Amino acid sequence: MFDRSWAVVCRDSARPVGFVYSSRSREQDLLDRIAPFRAEPVTCTANDAQASLSGFRHTACHLTAEPVAYSQIVGQQDGVSYVAEGLAAYDSATLLALKSILQDTIADGKIDVASTSVEDPFAFARVQAATLKPDQALAEGYRRNLSGNYAEAAAFFETLQQRTSGMEGEDINPHEYLINRALQKSNLGEFAEADQLFEQASALNDGDPVTERLQRNFEAIHLLNQGQFDAAIERINIPLETALVEQIALTERLQITTPIASRINGSVRTRNLLGFVDETKLSAQERAEIIDAQALQLLGTAERLRGDRVAARNSLISAYNRAIAVRDGRVTSIARLRAQTLAELSLLAEADGSMTEAEQLLRDGLDLLSIQYPETRAVNGAKARLAAFLLRRGKDAEARRLYGEVVDSSLGKRSAISGMANQLAPYFRLLAADETATDQFFKASQILVRPGVAETQAVLSRELSGGTDEAARLFRQSTNLARNIERLRMRFAALGKIEQTASVAGQTQDLASEIEALEKSQQFTQVRLSEFPQYRVVGDRFLSLDELRATMQPNEAYMRMAIIGGDIFMFYTDQSAAKIYRVPLDEAGLDSKVDTIRASISVFENGRNVTYPFDIEAARSLYSDLFAPVSDRIAGKKHLIFEPDGAMLRLPINLLVADDASVARYLARNEAPDSDAFDFAGVNWLGRDLDISTAVSARAFADARRAPQSSASHQYLGLGRNQPVFGSTKVAAVRGGEQNDDGTCQWPLSQWNSPISDSELREARSLVGAENSELITGAAFTDTGVLSKDDINDYRILHFATHGLVTAPSPSCPAKPALVTSFGNNGSDGLLAFDEIFDLKLDADIIILSACDTAGKASIQVTREAGVSSGGGTALDGLVRSFIGAGGRSVLASHWPAPDAFRATERLINGLFSDGRGHSITEALRLSQLDLMNDPVTSHPFYWAGFALIGDGARTFLPGGANVATKSAPQ
Repeated sequence: MFDRSWAVVCRDSARPVGFVYSSRSREQDLLDRIAPFRAEPVTCTANDAQASLSGFRHTACHLTAEPVAYSQIVGQQDGVSYVAEGLAAYDSATLLALKSILQDTIADGKIDVASTSVEDPFAFARVQAATLKPDQALAEGYRRNLSGNYAEAAAFFETLQQRTSGMEGEDINPHEYLINRALQKSNLGEFAEADQLFEQASALNDGDPVTERLQRNFEAIHLLNQGQFDAAIERINIPLETALVEQIALTERLQITTPIASRINGSVRTRNLLGFVDETKLSAQERAEIIDAQALQLLGTAERLRGDRVAARNSLISAYNRAIAVRDGRVTSIARLRAQTLAELSLLAEADGSMTEAEQLLRDGLDLLSIQYPETRAVNGAKARLAAFLLRRGKDAEARRLYGEVVDSSLGKRSAISGMANQLAPYFRLLAADETATDQFFKASQILVRPGVAETQAVLSRELSGGTDEAARLFRQSTNLARNIERLRMRFAALGKIEQTASVAGQTQDLASEIEALEKSQQFTQVRLSEFPQYRVVGDRFLSLDELRATMQPNEAYMRMAIIGGDIFMFYTDQSAAKIYRVPLDEAGLDSKVDTIRASISVFENGRNVTYPFDIEAARSLYSDLFAPVSDRIAGKKHLIFEPDGAMLRLPINLLVADDASVARYLARNEAPDSDAFDFAGVNWLGRDLDISTAVSARAFADARRAPQSSASHQYLGLGRNQPVFGSTKVAAVRGGEQNDDGTCQWPLSQWNSPISDSELREARSLVGAENSELITGAAFTDTGVLSKDDINDYRILHFATHGLVTAPSPSCPAKPALVTSFGNNGSDGLLAFDEIFDLKLDADIIILSACDTAGKASIQVTREAGVSSGGGTALDGLVRSFIGAGGRSVLASHWPAPDAFRATERLINGLFSDGRGHSITEALRLSQLDLMNDPVTSHPFYWAGFALIGDGARTFLPGGANVATKSAPQ
């Protein structure tokens, strides 16, 4: 047997790509021992070449059953034999792993491998968790949590639960997995999902004293994450049901001993905070003691937040005392607990005016984490905390240096600032007040959380950059296989939750075999993809301001909204100038204003959608808040690319009012007794003279702009008018879903009995030209028909005019967005769903979703079920994301129910085609909106403002040439 082994894993591969082994035996003996452990037999040649590592030789091999190159790097150092081997396409990674092991430190080097994804720690952690032994993976999951990498920790515990469902011979407690998953979901802000997981864990009631304590603490953290301080204190003080030995209530063990007081309050030397011994094998009693210490730390935190500083200090010092009592504090796993306790004590010292003590406590905590968890989010959080304190003390230079290190370390990493947003807010305020800091601000803004659709758009851009059909095909094949593996893992987990019968066991085994086969196929696809140099290029971790400007046109401006710690910042740039400013609203105030405006557009009351007179004053006020400092600059531009955040993800900015005169005229006109409160003709909307498109991130915008045009040979494919299911039909008022009164998660059949007229599609086809387009309507318009259409990638514009089912049939159901189609005899369920859309293979410049609320979200649960490991739960993460994932460069989607009254939606969409020839997409949209704006009957924003373009709006909508068709007159 070998003495030690390591696996080399890659986030783009579902299986390990290489391995390193060591043994004090001879090299050939080690090679012989390794052979039985390989997943695939290997055949090697006798020709050894010198490896790029002194004393080691490189042998070229191949998989015996597959034409796939394999490598072995063999040698000795200090009497120990080493073998590093794996797929030849990943030689650079395997060699770097060997160097790191030999040097016993992270070796410098470049990894040159094919990559299909952007930074995706979730997927990377999934591969690691599936590779390690369950007990090792469990420890690694805890390490990820302690280092602040919550998304990765969530992936570890979720994967472990799936792997060990029904696994024999493994001493694994499913209760522990569930509560850890729940905690990570809470840390990521996914509170509803965390509640469900905690409830599932409580039902297990396994009588384990350690997991009972963990659940108590994790539920308390969950409550603290939501700002429920009193509830957290109450949860911590609930007596335990399971005792290891005679236990005393936590609050009865609060004591400040002379040694611990000296250790915390003394000099740096007497604190003795460093010098760990790595003790991974703790007894149940020792684990319980550490978990109880954490409970006291949480109690102290809650008491501090509630304003009881004396009780908080007692609880925190007692927590520190109990933690270091376990093996004299030389346990690696308590480093984070000790650092958190010191940070809390620092806040108390600062509140008491003891600034020197407060600063030293923060520096000691940072030292602890830097040694135990270098280059992690936990260290970044400690740096941000210290930097915020230094700013409060006027030490700006050191604070800016620390903040800069946090930003540099966080760039390109998902959920990089989880848990430290409040500490970073002062840095953004500092940059916003500095007119020379535009580059730094733009760079720092890229560490903020964006919707999951931004990642999907980045992946699509990677695919489109392939340059050859074969490269693009392999890229799509690899990403599709990865999604299918994720889907099957979800099914595997579901089987583990039901009663284990012989039939279920058989299904589980079959599913495991299918997952293994897909993982093998996906890995070999990655190997083939490595033959294309363009996929071996690793992109920069961020986009510089100069790089963004290089993609822009002279008549364009880019604006980025950034919300952090409740503060709102706006960043403006064009090709030559930039400006940052802080918005005179906080996040809660923005939510309130957006809610007010949305409530005057469309609300669901008494079983129907209701529109009220538009709140023009709120729209003017919000414009002033967001855009007043750059209104003169915007006025000189033709195209505004807006990157929203927070509540603005669900409100198009074209309906904001650009001047006070418009408000005054409307209010004065409305004083007349015969006035029409719904007549907003003549209002100077922001979108009246300005083309507007929506970006989901600066990188996504730049990638979309650089992506090649569609190579489709046909212009237009129109789809809609589903076949009714009953004998009588009714006219649709809006293109949305009906609520299900019985509370189930099924849409009522009546939903299919009010089909949208296909007149919009027919007119669009006539305007484009019948010889270059196609319609699919009626009985032919089924989800299975769309999915099986072999030439669907041969259309540049796809236009869906049907009902959009986005919000969920009842409030308790997950949001699973879909488009209504006809039922059919070939397995059609009448819905083109979120996960099915991802499976389409499109090559479209624009997807038009002429349906209700198509800019809405998909729940996190549904996103995972679709095989997508990130995002979900945010506006634009639903149908927009799925169509971009399918290959759409841009998507025209609606923010509220698409109205059919006054033929508003039909006129708007057909106006794109009649006015759009030779114009950009956003200009075509604006020109069509103008006709509705100027018509008193449809001048309310409900009728014209709901559609937004996500993607590059500067692309041409239809090829140039004079318009020969005329638009239909309003009716």
